[in-house]
Amino acid sequence: MRATAKLRQIFASGRIAVAPGAFDGLSARLVAQAGFPAVYASGGAIARSAGVPDLGLISVSDIVERLAAMVDVVDVPVIADADTGYGNALNAQAAARAFERSGVAAFHLEDQTFPKKCGHYDDKSIVPTAEMVAKLKAVRDALHDADFVVIARTDAIAVEGFEAALDRAGAYIEAGADMIFVEAPTSETEIAAIAKRLPGLKLINMFAGGKTPLLPVSKLEAFGYHAVIIPSDTQRAAIKAMQRVLAAIARDGSAASMAADMVSFKEREVVIDTSAYVERDKRYAS
Repeated sequence: MRATAKLRQIFASGRIAVAPGAFDGLSARLVAQAGFPAVYASGGAIARSAGVPDLGLISVSDIVERLAAMVDVVDVPVIADADTGYGNALNAQAAARAFERSGVAAFHLEDQTFPKKCGHYDDKSIVPTAEMVAKLKAVRDALHDADFVVIARTDAIAVEGFEAALDRAGAYIEAGADMIFVEAPTSETEIAAIAKRLPGLKLINMFAGGKTPLLPVSKLEAFGYHAVIIPSDTQRAAIKAMQRVLAAIARDGSAASMAADMVSFKEREVVIDTSAYVERDKRYAS
């Protein structure tokens, strides 16, 4: 089954899909191996993995290359972050085609001005509703797979207020978005109202330390959400773990004291499925 059809089947199941964030092939493998139905390819995490903040500094080609590497090593659908489409409607069309070629099953497009900022940063700015509507129509026209899921994200709560954000979301649904993503609601009341007042598929962003309060997945499902992305908690945990092991090496000259917190050599090879590659190499050997 194509990844796009698989993702639509997941959304139609009546069960909410939790998609933790990943930023490279290894982290994507770990998400899939943990049993999650989808991987979220976080644009912010991809940027930070290159050592830069989430401020629109990574090129489309670099992002697409990373997405393709992630898609190549997992069997579950990958939901990608297409930021603002990287410019005007024509830029967004070119990006949409490139993302589709990478093999992802969905992406979200947001209404911030280019270059964008992390959705939970302050001082964001957004484009006029009509401009975003046109961009969504352009993106839909550019895609070849009718099952590809186009997710419209609005950052309007922080800029124009909650009611304006819902108005924008409604316009984006009318423009052809398959799923709506209202970024950074600041209370459980807002979270519930988004799900109640907007039709169709809905996605919400949940992560520790953001502007949105953390709610149980069961409650989000009861509200009427279809997907939850958790963009950067995996990367934040990895940063902390690397800092700890580096401190141990600096102190002791080795990471022996961290052995209980590290996978073994063999466990690492299982994660990346080395044995399957070796067997395939033998099968093709002359």
